[in-house]
Amino acid sequence: MSVIDRPRGQQPTATYDSAFLKACRREPVPHTPVWFMRQAGRSLPEYLKVREGIPMLESCMRPELVAEITLQPVRRHKVDAAIYFSDIVVPLKAIGVDLDIKPGVGPVVEKPIRTRADLDQLRDLTPDDVWYVTEAMGLLTRELGGTPLIGFAGAPFTLASYLVEGGPSRNHEHTKSLMYGDPQLWADLLDRLADITAAFLKVQIEAGASAVQLFDSWVGALAPADYRRSVLPASAKVFRAVESYGVPRIHFGVGTGELLGLMGEAGADVVGVDWRVPLDEAARRVGPGRALQGNLDPAVLFAPTEVVEAKAQEVLDAAAGLEGHVFNLGHGVLPSMDPDALSRLVEYVQTSTAR
Repeated sequence: MSVIDRPRGQQPTATYDSAFLKACRREPVPHTPVWFMRQAGRSLPEYLKVREGIPMLESCMRPELVAEITLQPVRRHKVDAAIYFSDIVVPLKAIGVDLDIKPGVGPVVEKPIRTRADLDQLRDLTPDDVWYVTEAMGLLTRELGGTPLIGFAGAPFTLASYLVEGGPSRNHEHTKSLMYGDPQLWADLLDRLADITAAFLKVQIEAGASAVQLFDSWVGALAPADYRRSVLPASAKVFRAVESYGVPRIHFGVGTGELLGLMGEAGADVVGVDWRVPLDEAARRVGPGRALQGNLDPAVLFAPTEVVEAKAQEVLDAAAGLEGHVFNLGHGVLPSMDPDALSRLVEYVQTSTAR
């Protein structure tokens, strides 16, 4: 019996029999469930309105605002799951790391981690550090009813890459230099980040998240051997830490076609796939016993509706033989995307797969 067959220590919740959680558990579904990464955000005019004048990190720390933004795409698009509105650097900010999210740039760290002494920036995270997460999740679970709420966190490698580089990077030269040049310091850094990430996910699960997703946005920059040696142990530690809660664990990265099997090996119940690998081939790489999530190219949404539906059908056809499939984009919703195109896509997937 899988650990996600039943919620830990309780009777089935309102969300347990949802299409999303059934697909994560590789059970028969009434229709293919669909949600989008970054669905709560930049493409929605109502999001831009409520966030006007409020810096990103501050908006992540206002429970009522977080709840409103998280609910917006559920109301508009009728997606099968909500994704908690936050940012992957929130737990780092919560423990005192001097960073900010600069518009048009992304997270920028004032004092990058380059030496062992720099590790002192990273203390343990406690629930009190992110009290606003617990409060916002309470508001959300009451409002969402039978719609699952997905919690999330940045994976240790991606968090490390921001901390070491000092911000976004195209080539990850400082990150790889540390990983190759001081493997013990690198291992200690990722291990500490694994503990922080696990603590952050636990807060979300205990506050009501029905599933969690680990985002490894930058790990596609690595070769499989480097992933196995220098990243997999920390990601696996995160997944082990939350295994006993019995909620589905999703693992997603960008440009990770060569890493899909290893990402599943790290402990995910569901492996997210970007648009570069067809889902039937992704299933072969991941192996049996895991559901897949994905994987329409986000840029397709800018094409005419009939093209979007044809490309979506290609994804559904490639997923036809899978044990479990959650429809998603191969990456996040783009800021200039037409929200109505997303709504039409949701309706198409749900209607065309209805059983």
